[in-house]
Amino acid sequence: IDMETVSRGEVSPDRLALSMLSRLGSRSPLITSTRRLCAPALPKGVLTTHYKKIDRATDERWQDIDMERFADETDLLIVGGGPAGLSAAIRFKQLCNEAGLDYRVTLLEKAAGAGEHTLSGAVLEPRALEELFPDWEERGAPLKTPVTSERLGYIPPWFPSLNLPLPIMSGTPTDNHGNYIVRLGNFTAWLAEQAEELGVEIYTGQGGVEVLYNDADEVVGVATNDVGVAKDGAPKDSFERGMELRAKATLFAEGCRGSLTKEVIDKFSLAAGSEPQTYGLGLKELWRIAPEKHRPGHVDHTAGWPADNNTWGGSFLYHLDPSEGDGDTLVITGYVVALDYSNPYLNPFKMFQQWKTHPSIRPTFEGGERLAYGARALNEGGFQSIPKLTFPGGALVGCAAGFLNVPKIKGTHTAMKSGMLAAESAFSAMQALPEPAEAEEAAEEEEEMPPPFTGPVADLGPYQSALEGSWVYEELHSVRNVRPAAHATPLGMWGTFLYAGVVHYVTRGREWFTLSHGGADHERLKPASEFSPIEYPKPDGEVSFDLLSSVALTGTNHEGNQPPHLTLKDDAVPVARNLAVFDGPEQRFCPAGVYEYLEEEGERRLQINAQNCIHCKTCDIKCPSQNIDWVVPEGGGGPAYAGM
Repeated sequence: IDMETVSRGEVSPDRLALSMLSRLGSRSPLITSTRRLCAPALPKGVLTTHYKKIDRATDERWQDIDMERFADETDLLIVGGGPAGLSAAIRFKQLCNEAGLDYRVTLLEKAAGAGEHTLSGAVLEPRALEELFPDWEERGAPLKTPVTSERLGYIPPWFPSLNLPLPIMSGTPTDNHGNYIVRLGNFTAWLAEQAEELGVEIYTGQGGVEVLYNDADEVVGVATNDVGVAKDGAPKDSFERGMELRAKATLFAEGCRGSLTKEVIDKFSLAAGSEPQTYGLGLKELWRIAPEKHRPGHVDHTAGWPADNNTWGGSFLYHLDPSEGDGDTLVITGYVVALDYSNPYLNPFKMFQQWKTHPSIRPTFEGGERLAYGARALNEGGFQSIPKLTFPGGALVGCAAGFLNVPKIKGTHTAMKSGMLAAESAFSAMQALPEPAEAEEAAEEEEEMPPPFTGPVADLGPYQSALEGSWVYEELHSVRNVRPAAHATPLGMWGTFLYAGVVHYVTRGREWFTLSHGGADHERLKPASEFSPIEYPKPDGEVSFDLLSSVALTGTNHEGNQPPHLTLKDDAVPVARNLAVFDGPEQRFCPAGVYEYLEEEGERRLQINAQNCIHCKTCDIKCPSQNIDWVVPEGGGGPAYAGM
């Protein structure tokens, strides 16, 4: 609305006020509070109203609503704007430019801006980046902090006042020589800039909610989420149907435990020949510390406490170069807990806060200021858990498939390389497709839209063999037994230390055997009756903090009046099983306070605070009943990480 329109009296004061508020952005506290006040209350016992779970065809409130979607076509569609998806887009466009072809590449990213949902440690191994952009330094890639020193320690759970140094041997996975400490969100945003310069169309704030198939059950694209649906599932006056993006090839790059990735893995039985994926939960904070404590380029890792010997857990503490924060003395720190733990009373967030109180860790943070917080699940299954990568019409890339190198604590380089290999296969397959038939000239000016694209689709089968012949596969194969060694013997974490320090050091992964992870993470959780509640120290407000003040630092916001995107397969299961058997573990493993068990009129019930969700996917993974199904909320919702 321009001021000339206002001066002519063509705009009401109410509309002008709304326009001015909209300029504040959807994260305005005023707008957010208004939306939440207007959200309709759900009937007692009802938790799931999302249209992914409720058939709107039987709901009379939807009978007169136009449900037709607008359809657009592209050549290569990429779902997810992390390092893997962006590397795929870039490599595909590089090949187009080399061949003088102009294939259309479209990328969907659910975050409001590139990199805003990206969270990782992170120390980056630049191998894949050097292949993608040999001139990355000249292009201004935000790799400003080369690793200059490092330490690896072990904090014994039975003697937690110690921090015992462990050797870092040259050439082993723990050696970070030649790597860079990065703020991965900034690196992702830089990749997005490079992609757009090459002609990639990036649409942020657009979540993929449905996979589209043709009559032959081939993937032909995805549909984006609807907007303007109320919390009770009814259409609002602002309802708009999502759009269809149809493509000759679709790459799923949603990251760990992607909602559409789960669907295609199940539909095409892609995991039938692999072990169940196993996961970790990484919690992270960004701090400004006292200048005299700052050591730019220093990397510090610990294993052990507060995790016990039967729980895989460890920390990271990285000192950034002042140029990464406008001269600030910044450090990034975090704690990773494997989600195959057994004790339902374990609380990963409180473990992280407790770790910072260790006498060898606490002094770093004293006198400093915590600036940001976040959390994200990560794949830890490695070689044994890689699913089949291709299916009719598409492929999985990056953490959607699970290429994290656990002992290295790195997966960005392998994710990027997988995206590049998929792009090369897609480019070759695209050229092999028959030329589309020439459209007949319209006899009349107003001709009906052509039918939506249904094929033929590209065959990405060669991507599978390309990845298996790459350094990614070789690297993951060489470390395949490190992670499962923690469960292979009664020694717990000591089994991992013995394997890594003796067997792997000698064989470099060439041993004849492959250890098993031993099952899915949710299956390992044991009934609460076998444990006692864990008493964690109360936060001191100086180096350790409570959960809600932490979530406030994520910038998280969702439209309050929309169906909760944390959907349940059965609304009765949380109380009947999760609470009754496991004492409600979702209220402890969630790092954002989404799940609460409340008592009303003498009865317990689950409350889902969907507005708090930071999209970590832990609930989808660790729910012992596998009853929680995470789906995308309205586009742009979620955390707003700044360089995490």
